[in-house]
Amino acid sequence: MGKTANLKSGQAVQRATVALHTPLFRGERRLRIALVGMPNAGKSTLFKAVSSTAPRTGRLAGTGRAYEECTVQIGLDEASVIELPSIAALHHLGEEDLPALKYLLWGDERPPISLHEPGGPPAPFAPPDLIVQVVDATRLESHLELTLELSQLGRPMVIALNMMDEARDKGLNINVKALSKLLGMPVVPTVALMGHGIADLFAAAVAAVRAASCPLPQPASKHICDSLAPLSHALNRPEIHAAFRVPHPLLLMQVAAGDPYFHDELGQHFPQILPQLQQLRSEASATLPRSLEEELHADRHHRAATLFEASTRMGAPHEGRGWRYWLDELFLHPQWGLIGSLAVFAAVLFMVFEVSAWLDSMSAALLINAIADWQPTSTGGVIGRAVADGLIGLVGIVVPYMLPLVLLLVALEEAGVMQRIAFVVDRGFHRIGLHGGVAVPFLTGLGCNVPAISAAAKVTSGRERVIASVLITFVPCSARSAIILALAGKYLGGTGVFAIFALTIVVVALMGRLLARNRREFGPGQVQEIPPYALPHWRSMLVETWTRTEDIVTIVTPLLVGGSVLLALLHHVGADTLINTLLTPVTGWWLGLPLVLGVPILFGVLRKELSLLMIYQALGTFEVGTILDWVQITTFLLFLTFYIPCISTFAVMLKTIGRKEALISVSLSVGVALVVSGTVRMLLEGVRLFWV
Repeated sequence: MGKTANLKSGQAVQRATVALHTPLFRGERRLRIALVGMPNAGKSTLFKAVSSTAPRTGRLAGTGRAYEECTVQIGLDEASVIELPSIAALHHLGEEDLPALKYLLWGDERPPISLHEPGGPPAPFAPPDLIVQVVDATRLESHLELTLELSQLGRPMVIALNMMDEARDKGLNINVKALSKLLGMPVVPTVALMGHGIADLFAAAVAAVRAASCPLPQPASKHICDSLAPLSHALNRPEIHAAFRVPHPLLLMQVAAGDPYFHDELGQHFPQILPQLQQLRSEASATLPRSLEEELHADRHHRAATLFEASTRMGAPHEGRGWRYWLDELFLHPQWGLIGSLAVFAAVLFMVFEVSAWLDSMSAALLINAIADWQPTSTGGVIGRAVADGLIGLVGIVVPYMLPLVLLLVALEEAGVMQRIAFVVDRGFHRIGLHGGVAVPFLTGLGCNVPAISAAAKVTSGRERVIASVLITFVPCSARSAIILALAGKYLGGTGVFAIFALTIVVVALMGRLLARNRREFGPGQVQEIPPYALPHWRSMLVETWTRTEDIVTIVTPLLVGGSVLLALLHHVGADTLINTLLTPVTGWWLGLPLVLGVPILFGVLRKELSLLMIYQALGTFEVGTILDWVQITTFLLFLTFYIPCISTFAVMLKTIGRKEALISVSLSVGVALVVSGTVRMLLEGVRLFWV
């Protein structure tokens, strides 16, 4: 409220004013939001859409009904979101349902009337600051009866008007603004299954708590209120309110309806008053055409129907589907969304392996041919050639592979496609301790791991940032993919190429599960916004592309050039033989490879894109199949795939996750490369012996 913050983008400063609402709900001051609703309203779907990677599960005391709880990031605020068991009404609750009402009323702060009860409070956390009622829009009238009861709890409320797409399909037109005005609480249309409206819902929830706005009073009809006036007066005693600690309207309705729990507690704690209350209840019932309990139910049903009629009109079922609907069906549907995600993944692969290959032939390949005849023998000349090779290597990474891929992903983000993919794959990423927001960095990693790790650092924090950065190093970048396609494609066939990439996915998934299990601190869930579809703008696309790739200039360029110089000097002074000898336990004993491949294995960490050339130079031929058999080729490619991507990647990890985690990542990468390649080698050797 009145405070502002300046946001930096890249090197330029874009001055933007962002409202900073106070107080901030973070840390110990985070909000507590309870999700309640009738069965099949979509409450669990909504919770899973915003859940953290590891929600906490427990059971309400004295019942077998489970709840789930997690912390969720809502802009700058945080909230503990608790999904309570489904509940159809607040009166005459059975033993399994009553603890849910007790939590809504008291949380872990037991009132005097419940101190005699065995066990602890219904849940181990404080009562909610706000209630989100998830409502099935196709059955709005029946759900509004529960709304009228919940409004008596005296807490801020927001209605998530869920399944709005199905309501429109049935010709049900709901005036959300009118309903919100009648109830005195925000009503937010949502389609939780597809992520629509969830960001608006939680923004409205935070605003409602900050404004301390409670629903409008929804009293019973006048004739019922008049008949209950004596009972209300008798209940309106300080000692009763102090004992129950519930709003008076709710206490009155529960006693009037003959709720067993409230009746029993009054009998135990106020036995001298109970006969009078029973008499007043009987007298109120005598003045009504039906029993008091039936009259209250009929009145609540009538008021819900009145609200429904005032805010809803029936029309013809919605006919015709626009292109936005069909795109959402492709990208957001729980099943079809995976197919849409795979289609985008295929487009990314096409960009990396087809368009980028053509760009490579028109850029780096021409530069390589231009200096091919320059073969210096002096130390100065060798250094000069190495500098040129390093700069050409930079062009070979940036121009054909990095810029087109990042530009494509930025365009898909601005069009609103990547946010939908992130929503669909979110649950899958939860299994490896991450959120769907890292889908874009993982796809970027197919081009180059450097901007991928930088992008992951911007959308994650803490534990998730470390896990994402480590796992991205196992994503085959364009350089590693080119080596796999060049060797495996020629000597192992399409099956071999597919097997190597499939094994990569398996290793990433297993490593993610392992890292998530070993790291106990859990980050908050994310409320992912589903923006409308839009046409990308070239200016903003170029600015964002530069922002995501600027580390190339500051980090990668000096490392590429320096690595080229170091590699050239080692070769110039004849250190190759010594290096190959020292690496014999790895190359010869464990991997079963010719010893001359020690240098390509070691210095592949400096410049992965030159590994293939170093292989040809070490073996003395371009026909690798004449020297290596299919088991050796597979073993070598697997080691190169999981081995440290490059020194540039390590440098970016130092910047984003720190020295300790970066060194752990390097050790993990080397260990996984050795274990996977060595294990596969032994399995393949066994297969070969069996078939022979």
